Order: sequence, then structure tokens, then C-alpha cells
Amino acid sequence: MLFFLGELLQNWWGPFRLLTSHLFLGGFGLLASALLTWVLLPRLVGLVPRDRGRSHAVQSSAAQGKPTGVGVIFVSIFVLVQLLVMPPNFESFAVLILTSLSCAFGFLDDRATLAWGEYKKGLLDLLICVLGAAALSGLKDVTIWLPFTKYLFTVPEWLFIPAATILLWAAINCTNCTDGVDGLSGTLVMIALMSIGGLLYFGLGHERIAAYFLLPHYTDGANWAIMAFSMVGCLAGYLWYNAHPSQMLMGDAGSRALGFLLGVLVIESGNPFVIFMVAGVLLVNGGTGLVKVALLRFARIAIFRDIRFPLHDHVRHKHGWSNPQVLVRFAMVQAILALVLLVLLLKIR
Repeated sequence: MLFFLGELLQNWWGPFRLLTSHLFLGGFGLLASALLTWVLLPRLVGLVPRDRGRSHAVQSSAAQGKPTGVGVIFVSIFVLVQLLVMPPNFESFAVLILTSLSCAFGFLDDRATLAWGEYKKGLLDLLICVLGAAALSGLKDVTIWLPFTKYLFTVPEWLFIPAATILLWAAINCTNCTDGVDGLSGTLVMIALMSIGGLLYFGLGHERIAAYFLLPHYTDGANWAIMAFSMVGCLAGYLWYNAHPSQMLMGDAGSRALGFLLGVLVIESGNPFVIFMVAGVLLVNGGTGLVKVALLRFARIAIFRDIRFPLHDHVRHKHGWSNPQVLVRFAMVQAILALVLLVLLLKIR
């Protein structure tokens, strides 16, 4: 909306052209999302259910009784801010709709008296991921770039959609599994979104910088960066209340929507391996747990008997780390890895 207003009004008064600046829209989106989330969360928290605790999690009693599912509030704020600041197109609208659906399904699980089963949630995630992959492909072949080579590769639609579906599904469930320590999931996703947003805006979205680094130039890269920065604002407002000891929890409503959005932005970067660079700790923490459960349940293979998953439960249970220690150490490792690996990604081509 603001972009169109800027295009319409800049001929009447020159300063209105500021509304067409992606840098201004990204900054405004971040600030508006942060302030709205910070102001509205404590006022709307009474509308969400209370956490029932999870018997399998370490220190689960600490979360019991706290408001959960507040992700439905900050995801709604995110969507409204996007409608205001992001230049609209079919893909962005599709992503906003599917992000909202992922949030809605998560919230219904958060408020259900009997928690939804893993298979039900997995199938709903799969449906959203298939639709998301189809929307992002445009139902045509997709061009991608890979680390350590300057060449571009064309991926046929029949291969891209299942591969993108797997990436989106993994991002959703790894983010969901990581949401077990105050501030951990939100902080790791924030680091990932800032990293991918920076790559999309300052690298892929800038013609001269992209040419310098031998990267493909995406004219809509800045548009997706606006989306990343707006969610960073929402997470900043949420983490104000989720810092240890937390006052409220995002629940599945937040973690599943965040995971889906992270996967979308990685796909829009044109390089699926970027997810290991910007969210490596998130993937290891949650993804290894998914692998262990799959091996136990479907292959009847028992490995890592002495290691608890997600990994944050292991270090708390086996090594006595406190919640703040888990948060600071995991976030520190992720921030350093993202910086180093993205530099290597850009320079070694």
C-alpha cells in the first residue's frame, strides 16, 4: 500500500518517493512490527490458552500455566504490516496466506484439550509445504545457484516442488522442536532472518554487488528482505516478554509459522544450502531429534541412546546448563557460523 502511494504521490510532492524506497519500507516494517508486538502482546495475551506442560521435556513444569500460542498475535501483526509495506505480488500473497494457515493450525493445537497427534500435524505441515513449493516455483522450471561455483543450474518443476517441500517441512519441524527454552527458538530464528534478509537485500537484490560476487541478481530480492526484517521486528517485540524467565510462549502457532517463513526465504535466495549457513544450530538442535525419532519408529534402529533430543534438552539434563546458558551459547555459535559461512559463500566462487 505505501509503495503504491509513493508512486502515486511523488509527482505531487517529491519527498513522497521515500515510500518507494525498499530500505525505508524495510526499516519501517521492522520498527512498526516491533512496536505493535511490544504494545499489543500484554494487552491481548488473555485471549490465548495456557500451557499444559510436556512430560517428556526437561523442566517442563516451568512453562506450565503460562500463556501459550501468542504466536497467533505476532504473526497476525506481521501479516498486517506486510500488507502495508511490501510491494504486492502473487508469491508474497501466497506466502502470507500459507504462513497464516500454518499459524492457525498451530494455534488450534495449542488450544486443543487433547494435543494433536504427530501424524495429523505432519500431514497438515506437508499440505502447506506442497502448496508453498508450488507457489514459489510458479509451476515452471527454477534456476538455482550453489556454493563454490559461479554457474547457475536449472531445476525442473517436477524435482523442485518435492525438494522445496522437504526443505520447508524440515524448517517447520526443526523450529518447532527448538521451542523448548525461553527465548531460544525466537533468537535463533531472528539471527537466521537477519542473515538471510541481509543476503537478499545487500547481495542478491543489489545489481552491482551481485555482479561483483558473481551472484544472480533478483529484482524482487529486496521485497523478500522487507518480509524478513518485519518478522525480525515481531520477534524483537515477542522476546521482550519471552526472555528468561518468560512471561508468555509462542507455542506451535508461532514456531510453525516461523519455520515456514524461514524456509520460504531460503528458497527465495535461490540456494537451498543457505539454510545450513543461517540456521545451522537450529537444524542440528531440532533436526537430529527428528532423525532419531524416525529411526526408532520406522526403522527400529536405536542409536544415540545416551543423547537426549532436542539437543538443548541434552545439555540441560546431562551437563547442567541453565536456560540462559543454553540461549547465549547456542545463539553465539549460530551468529558466528552465519557470519563466517556467508562470507565464505560469497567469496569462494
